[in-house]
Amino acid sequence: MSKSLVSLVMRGASNVSEARREAVLKAAMELGYRPNELARGLVLRRTHTIGVLLSDLRNPLFAETVEGVKEEAGSLRYRTLLGTGERDPDHEVRAISVLLERQPAGMILLSPCIPAAELDKVASSTPTVLVGRRTNGSALDCVVNDDFAGAVMAVEHLAELGHRRIAHVSGGAGAGAADRLRGYERAMARLGLERHLFVAGGEYTERGGYEGARRFLAEKTRPTAIFVANDLAALGAMTAIREAGLSVPEDISVVGYDNTYLAALSSISLTSVDQPRHDMGILAARLLLERIESGRTEPRLEVLKPSLVARSTSSAPPPRRRRSDTPALAM
Repeated sequence: MSKSLVSLVMRGASNVSEARREAVLKAAMELGYRPNELARGLVLRRTHTIGVLLSDLRNPLFAETVEGVKEEAGSLRYRTLLGTGERDPDHEVRAISVLLERQPAGMILLSPCIPAAELDKVASSTPTVLVGRRTNGSALDCVVNDDFAGAVMAVEHLAELGHRRIAHVSGGAGAGAADRLRGYERAMARLGLERHLFVAGGEYTERGGYEGARRFLAEKTRPTAIFVANDLAALGAMTAIREAGLSVPEDISVVGYDNTYLAALSSISLTSVDQPRHDMGILAARLLLERIESGRTEPRLEVLKPSLVARSTSSAPPPRRRRSDTPALAM
């Protein structure tokens, strides 16, 4: 049995008879042979692997999105190779470089914080899909949630409960944070609540939400509700509220964003804006595999609709007016 015949069979070449193919595969099974996919990829300059960059391994949002990616990619026998940038642009650039060294067939980037120019570099070297962030890059597909609409839902939900002093802890430079901030400001203005606009800069971490909420709590007139840019930050905000001797939602209602599994835990029961994370992962993989298999080059933008899931953290109206409070405005 020649090396060339074995090579042809392992590459899936069509010019090999069925009898010889079966003989080679039988021998390989008896010997416990496994093809070296990395070496094969280096020769063919493409593997059956998709590189996936996660912005933050600690955020369950990304794990749930990756599940969708793996489900769709696995249906066509593509494997996923994960890397993380730890919410740092320099780390992301290095992580992407490591993934590209493995010669993936394509890349999926989940909410990266690297500059647009770096995204274009990645897209110029391999088919690429961006998730959770928009860009004007001509070679990129983007799958995003309508963050503006989701923020509007959060504010409207709190206003319907009777809240007027609705504050916002932003996601800082995080993907989608600017649209969530803009949605908050637009909704407050439309409801005639401009005088109650109160924004604290934060980030998509528990520490970011904790510090943002502490700013609000230090004010003479504190908010009766806080819309926080994501679920992790909302947990931090709730910790700050309780450390101040206040209760959620009796004193301050809280709404998060992402609707990760954390929000649904009975001990947390966080009202949150749901973005369809699993579906976003499936769609991202589908777009990438389409690019890989068909050679499509024109960019596509897919915007998925959010919804709001109400739970215990916003199950009460604002507390009755106290002497130290500013009177609430009527809608």
